[in-house]
Amino acid sequence: MNTVEILKQYIKEELMNGAGGDLDVNENLLASGIIDSLGVLRLVSFVEERFNIEVPDEDVTLDNFQSIQAITDYLTQLQSA
Repeated sequence: MNTVEILKQYIKEELMNGAGGDLDVNENLLASGIIDSLGVLRLVSFVEERFNIEVPDEDVTLDNFQSIQAITDYLTQLQSA
């Protein structure tokens, strides 16, 4: 399972309480109401555990966590650094 699918599955099952439908990788998760500020913290915690990385507080920004694509790009950047 690739990063996008892992994130989609977690968001659907844990943050959307198993709601159906497909998530657009570019959809703004906060603006569309899919997640709230607590959801962002849960998502950051999941990303840290699942991908065995530490996300510095200064990296928890809208640019890095606004969409599945933004999170995937952020993880790719971290892994290549």
